[in-house]
Amino acid sequence: MTIPTLPLNNGTSIPQLGFGVFRVDPAETERIVSDALEVGYRHIDTAAIYGNEEGVGRAIAASGIPRDELWITTKLWNGDQTDASAAIDRSLTKLGLDAVDLYLIHWPVPSQDTYVQAWTSLVEIANSGRAKAIGVSNFLVPHLQRIIDETGVTPAVNQIELHVDFQQTELRAFHAEHGIATEDWYPLGGGTLNDSAELTAIAEAHGVTPAQAILRWHLQLGDIVIPKSNHRERMAENIDVFGFELTDAELTTIAGLDQGDSGRRGGHPLQVGA
Repeated sequence: MTIPTLPLNNGTSIPQLGFGVFRVDPAETERIVSDALEVGYRHIDTAAIYGNEEGVGRAIAASGIPRDELWITTKLWNGDQTDASAAIDRSLTKLGLDAVDLYLIHWPVPSQDTYVQAWTSLVEIANSGRAKAIGVSNFLVPHLQRIIDETGVTPAVNQIELHVDFQQTELRAFHAEHGIATEDWYPLGGGTLNDSAELTAIAEAHGVTPAQAILRWHLQLGDIVIPKSNHRERMAENIDVFGFELTDAELTTIAGLDQGDSGRRGGHPLQVGA
């Protein structure tokens, strides 16, 4: 199976569908990531705060997959924003890698006002070769605009909560205007979206599950999407989304399910770490 890639603004290309390990038990991470790699995933998304970078690293080492065929993302935690260089070195040691493909500031934490300093450090990290691309996560428009204005460097990616109930149209429009790729976390909305009558009907029309229809929607938005599962059969289902295409009418139906900010399920960027 060939997963399509999307070009980033620094000349690299990222696999559009990846595998996330948020809330994956560190003791189970090596097995779960090994399963994901065997199923066909080549893009793994972790973070320092997840506590499972070592398991990701062991799975990568055991896989035998050439490093240049993998895309590995990790993230800078809030308390390390003033010392990002040391933080990425710790992550690289745990992952057993010389460099990651993408390094993200995990949250802006505007109350501590260090995200511009962190972004400046990420630019230096990219220049040093320890990250092939750099970006942010959970940044709002004012945070993005500030780091662009103050450093002259635009993030390659902003990884944000995005699902059918919370479609982030204004933020995605800003991304599109500035050449920032949108990467979607919590893409299935915790599974509760599968009960929607509209999504069930769309899925039935294509002979797929509601989860597959939702993941296909993310891809057709042009976003990067990183579902997660601890179960191999679900991993295989989530990657099997390239054999059908949603119609314009179906995309319009899904757009009508957006609940705006009331659909947010995770933490608010102005509150996490505050």
